[in-house]
Amino acid sequence: MRRHWSLFVTASRYALIGHTRNRFAMLLVVVYIPVWIALAYVTIPDRPAPFRLRATGEVLSPPGNHLTQITGALNAVTLIAGFMMFAATFTGGAFDRRLAMAGYPRYHLVLAKLSALTLVCAAIAGYATVAVGFSWPPRQPLLLAAALFCAALTYGALGVVFGSVLRREVEGMFAILMISILDVALQNPLSSSGSDSAVVRFLPTYGAVQAGMSAAFSDASAVQGLVIQCLWLIAAASAGFLVFRRRTGNALPPERRPWIPAPRGRQRPGTPPRPCPRRSPDRRRST
Repeated sequence: MRRHWSLFVTASRYALIGHTRNRFAMLLVVVYIPVWIALAYVTIPDRPAPFRLRATGEVLSPPGNHLTQITGALNAVTLIAGFMMFAATFTGGAFDRRLAMAGYPRYHLVLAKLSALTLVCAAIAGYATVAVGFSWPPRQPLLLAAALFCAALTYGALGVVFGSVLRREVEGMFAILMISILDVALQNPLSSSGSDSAVVRFLPTYGAVQAGMSAAFSDASAVQGLVIQCLWLIAAASAGFLVFRRRTGNALPPERRPWIPAPRGRQRPGTPPRPCPRRSPDRRRST
């Protein structure tokens, strides 16, 4: 048991060190989240934006700038978590593969990455919730933080998938950026007239958006939204684990043994066949 704990702690330390070395991601966390939320509060008009919340069936009319702050916070945490996990997987893939081929248990590596992802997403979600609270108090701040946390975890797992599958860094960054923007923008009633459509239920952050809006503007419980988001999280995490397992597997071809016919005569069962003697090309047959 002590050996497993030591392996897990070592892998977790390396995973956290890899995240802290990503200074650009740290800058995004510290600067991008509060700036984006503050700009949404200042620039978007505060006129009421009525919409129907599918999770509870309520018709809410929050100010437009408050509504944009919630969707902006979701967009910010998903982008940052996806970028961080993609960068960590893309740059550390060769190191993880060498560790796995040297005998380091892959389950410890996966658990370490999940633990590091959980800590990072918890810090990002808490920071974004506090940034929103500076402008106006959400009705249910803990539920809002849980929604942001689940959305960040989902995109962090997707970042692991993209970092293991895609071959170029710009491809992964573009994929995470476009998916996150389209995902959240289609669910914002201010930017999309089809936010109440049935199609949005299949988007990756549908559950988090429903739970986040309910937590921000209503006293009703939106546990159903968190459950839907957890299903997306489980699917993304399972895909990330399968891709990581395949990438860290042994790429060497299996050793092929030449087929040797069994010699004539009796042979003890269980003993390997002996190779047949080869004749020299210069040796003549005796008459």
